[in-house]
Amino acid sequence: MTGRNQTIISEFLILGLPIQPEQKNMFYALLLTMYLTTILGNLLIIVLIRLDSHLHTPMYLFLSNLSFSDVCFSSVTMPKLLQIMQSQVPSISYAACLTQMYFFLFFADLESFLLVAMAYDRYVAICFPLHYTAIMSPSLCLCLVVLSWVLTTFHALLHTLLTARLSFCADNVIPHFFCDMSALLKLACSDTRVNELVIFIMGGLILVIPFLLIIVSYAQIVTSILKVPSARGIHKAFSTCGSHLSVVSLFYGTVIGLYLYPSANNSTVKETVMAMMYTVVTPMLNPFIYSLRNRDMKGALGRVICKRKISFCL
Repeated sequence: MTGRNQTIISEFLILGLPIQPEQKNMFYALLLTMYLTTILGNLLIIVLIRLDSHLHTPMYLFLSNLSFSDVCFSSVTMPKLLQIMQSQVPSISYAACLTQMYFFLFFADLESFLLVAMAYDRYVAICFPLHYTAIMSPSLCLCLVVLSWVLTTFHALLHTLLTARLSFCADNVIPHFFCDMSALLKLACSDTRVNELVIFIMGGLILVIPFLLIIVSYAQIVTSILKVPSARGIHKAFSTCGSHLSVVSLFYGTVIGLYLYPSANNSTVKETVMAMMYTVVTPMLNPFIYSLRNRDMKGALGRVICKRKISFCL
C-alpha cells in the first residue's frame, strides 16, 4: 500500500501466542471457551438489568455499559486470535490492523472511564446516602456515560491517525496476538517521537488520572466506613464495594504493570501474558464477580426465571 503515509507493506503478520504447535488445539479450545463465557456472561447481565425494574439504578446503568464494553473489548481481539491459531498464514491487512487498534483503545479507555463513574457512584452512596438520589440524578448519570463515550472516541481516533501517518517499510511481523500500538511503533521506519510523546501525555490523562480518582474515592469510602459504629454497617458497605474493587484491581493491576515499565525490560512472553489478563481474563471474570458477590443480581435472576416459568405455565 502506498499513499500519503508512504506505507509500502499491505499487511502484517501476527505471531499470536508463544505456544508449542502440539499445544495449539488445547489453547484454542480454552480460549474459545473463555470467549463464549465472556459473551454469554456479560449479555446475561445486560438482559437482567434491562428486564428487572429493581436494577434500573445508576450503579446498574454503569454496569450494563461496562458489560457491553467487555463484550466488545473481548470481541476486538479474540475472534482474530482464534482465526490466526487455525490459519497457516496469520496475516491481517493494514486497514484491518489500524481498525483493530482503534477499537482496542476505544473499549479499553471506555472501561477505564466507566470504572471511575462506578467508583463515584459508590462514593456518593456510602458517604452521602441521604442525598444519593438527588446527586446521582438521571441527567448526571447520562452525562457521565455520554462523556465517557465521547472522550474515548477522540482519544482512540487521535492515536489511530498518528499511527496512520507512519511509514512501514520492511519488517511486518508483529510479535503479539493483536495489533498493539506499541508493537506497531517498533515496526515503523519513520520518526515516532510525536507518537511516543502523545502516548506519554494522553496515557497519563486516560490511565493514571482515572486510577487516582478511584483511589481517592475509595479512600473517602474507607474513612466513612470506619465511622460507622455497627459491624453490620461496615460489612454491608465493604460487600457493596467489594465487587467493584475486584474489577478495578484486575484491570488496572495488569495494565499498569505492563505499560508503566520500560518495554525493554518486558519479554515477549511477559507482555503477552499480561495483555491476555486484561483483554481476555478480566472481561470473562466480571460477570462472575458481579453476580456471585451481588445479591441484587442473584435476586434479579431469580425473579426473571420465576416470571418466565409463570408465563410458560399460563
